[in-house]
Amino acid sequence: MPRHLRPTLASLSLGAALLLAVPAQPLAPLMGGAARAQTTAGTNTPVLSVAEARAAAQRILDAVQRGDASARYSQFSDELKAVTSPSMVQATMRTQPKVLSYQLLSVRSGIGSSIVEAELNTTAGKRVIFIVLNGKGQISRYYVDRADDPSSRVAEQFVQAVSTGNYITAHSFLSPQFQKDISPQSLQTKWLNLQRLAGSFVSVGRVVETDSSPDMRLVLVNVQFNRLSDNLFVILNNDNQVIGIDFPQDSTPRPAR
Repeated sequence: MPRHLRPTLASLSLGAALLLAVPAQPLAPLMGGAARAQTTAGTNTPVLSVAEARAAAQRILDAVQRGDASARYSQFSDELKAVTSPSMVQATMRTQPKVLSYQLLSVRSGIGSSIVEAELNTTAGKRVIFIVLNGKGQISRYYVDRADDPSSRVAEQFVQAVSTGNYITAHSFLSPQFQKDISPQSLQTKWLNLQRLAGSFVSVGRVVETDSSPDMRLVLVNVQFNRLSDNLFVILNNDNQVIGIDFPQDSTPRPAR
């Protein structure tokens, strides 16, 4: 499909809604902080107490503060380890602001997952992060509060993360609901399929917010490949979380200049 005929926010909104229509597992009931058995009666589902979730989050954030890539990698779930490596984690950590200190704001523990909210004091300012832990105390996913950032900058950072193979970082830009529907492995597959069409990634070009509504924003990100140039459409909600992605794979992109 020619670039000038690509859909606007109104039509892409339906596509985003369809992507998000996949039923997600409901959040596990919140549980108290008393010590409990590691498995729920009658099941093999691991359960973390609030104290265990807090301790796991502290180990994770301590590793980030120390810049310990090996420890950071070991704290990922098996699914996340499949799309990264200790060397990739180290390279990513070098590009991120240094964490000077942190404060745990809340810990909610349930069957199968726990959510920890923390405020990081970094060399670039303060940032709130939400870490979702599995029953082993490993990171299954995380997301960052970017509500006050420019939408175009958030979309650009998301595409930069995908294009450099940082699929775990890219996944953190997705809304919590979208994270349940689209895994880091799915992002990797979509990106690799696009490169088979357009060639190896070269650079991110112009980023423009092309349309908006009370609930969503549509940002166009131009990406240069060694054979072609193409536009990626990123849909964000009011909290600047990615809720839809258009990876063009059945169109005819413009030749790269």
